[in-house]
Amino acid sequence: MKPKVSIIIPFYNCPYVELAIRSALAQTYQPLEIIVVDDGSTLYFDKIRKYGGRVCYLGKPNGGTASALNHGIRNATGDYIAWLSSDDFYKPGKIERQIQLMTETGAYISHTNFNFINGEGLLTKYAVASAFPSMPDFYRALMEGNPVNGCTVMIRREMFAQIGLFDESLPYTHDLDFWYRAVLAGYSFPFLNETLLYYRWHDGMGTRLHHDEIKIELAHVQANYRDRMEKLIARS
Repeated sequence: MKPKVSIIIPFYNCPYVELAIRSALAQTYQPLEIIVVDDGSTLYFDKIRKYGGRVCYLGKPNGGTASALNHGIRNATGDYIAWLSSDDFYKPGKIERQIQLMTETGAYISHTNFNFINGEGLLTKYAVASAFPSMPDFYRALMEGNPVNGCTVMIRREMFAQIGLFDESLPYTHDLDFWYRAVLAGYSFPFLNETLLYYRWHDGMGTRLHHDEIKIELAHVQANYRDRMEKLIARS
């Protein structure tokens, strides 16, 4: 039997959410579950309502992306979890190609390459992610920033039971914190060098609106893991 994949789409007042949902519904892979987690939105619910029974809708009070992801994960029934931001969208073969990689390699977590698009959906940069020649190089990049786009990631469900969910006390770097925990727990983190996601860079995105807060939080998370990551690099 083929493993089931749950795609979790956190949503908060995002005008692009319908495109994200449509890209999830257009996946070539089955069995698939699509969960939209409404994180206390007051706008654009009409863009979700039309999909009715084709997606699972979960509402909750506003708590941030990590809390929305965790709420979706707790309610998901898939063997694998994929994350899709409401302003981004997948290529149709994204889930199928990544499941193939993970079942062939036995990986519990993986990520892929992606493209940049602008607010109007026009391609602005192709193949943004770096392909690192070795795992120590990847670990060093994790210490310098966040080379992994969370919406390219797929995770086996069992991994959350082993290392925990996303840290809800980190509004902006919960993803990087999770990557640190994954590699420090000994998980391989393979990279599929195919552009399977369109990542939208626009004026309303949190990365732009909260730039200063992100820098502070990033420095805190990096400092928290620096010693352990340096030991991991030395052993690799």
